[in-house]
Amino acid sequence: MRGWLPLTLGLLAIVVGALWTLQGLGRLDGSVLSGELVLAVVGPLLVLAGVVLLRVGLRARAGGSPS
Repeated sequence: MRGWLPLTLGLLAIVVGALWTLQGLGRLDGSVLSGELVLAVVGPLLVLAGVVLLRVGLRARAGGSPS
């Protein structure tokens, strides 16, 4: 059960970052935040942070104690 928190947070960050990126670029309409340039910048940064968290979580799970 090692590394589940970084894996979960990383996946969540990737999904939210992708959503924010699409909203910021105006690809998803129907939101007050659609077309906001800030989201087009912050979204990819959040996706990148999510990828880093996924890698950390996967390394923690792979480096488990020997049985």
